[in-house]
Amino acid sequence: MMAAVTFAWAAGALVVFVASFVMGLTGSGIALVAMAFLPYVMEPATAIVLLTIYALAFSLVVVVQLRRDLTPRALVDLALGTLAGTPPGVWLLASLPVSLLNRLIGAVLVLVVVLEARRALPERVHGRGWALLAGFLAGLVGGAVGTPGPPVIVYATTQGWSPRTMKANIMGFFVLNQGAILLGYWWAGLLTPPVLTLTAALALPAVAGALVGMALFGRLDPVRFRRVVFALLLVSGLVLLIRG
Repeated sequence: MMAAVTFAWAAGALVVFVASFVMGLTGSGIALVAMAFLPYVMEPATAIVLLTIYALAFSLVVVVQLRRDLTPRALVDLALGTLAGTPPGVWLLASLPVSLLNRLIGAVLVLVVVLEARRALPERVHGRGWALLAGFLAGLVGGAVGTPGPPVIVYATTQGWSPRTMKANIMGFFVLNQGAILLGYWWAGLLTPPVLTLTAALALPAVAGALVGMALFGRLDPVRFRRVVFALLLVSGLVLLIRG
């Protein structure tokens, strides 16, 4: 039993380190990478809550660093949308069986990879409706399977923001989004002492991964690295989708 627990912790620590490294390197992706593998070593709901805590903490750090590039007005409609989408997402996480939740995670991962491969993203959108929709989808998907990034990142790429403003606004949104989702998890009884204990136990590899990623930012070939990451996401997403 002790060997199994030790192996599970080591596997979880490795996944969290790699996922945090990706976030430190690119500014996003911790949940997308980690949820491709963590369901093999812990309950999906536990992994989702744990990653939400890390994502909130990392986003706060980035927002403080880029606070002068933040445009709060751009976050209003995104925040309103995410407040509407979070409750049904949290309900799905609390209600669905593990096998179905695994398949939903796999489906989201495969969808993200397909969109990336086909470059099926709009170049420019206007109007409050798009922001509300992106925020709603981020709250829904984030609450249910812990991956709120794709909808808001797609929306951000259509707004003509500078790279620093885009990163600041996305991280600012994640602070609001992940904070709202964590409140929902607490209300649904998912923010339990065992989950918090596991979060603390894996905090060191999470912080180490993020620091290494930030240190290597700009030194690695981003195109090749992105291809490797999305290839891993596709394989794991297909496995989760088929096996459940």
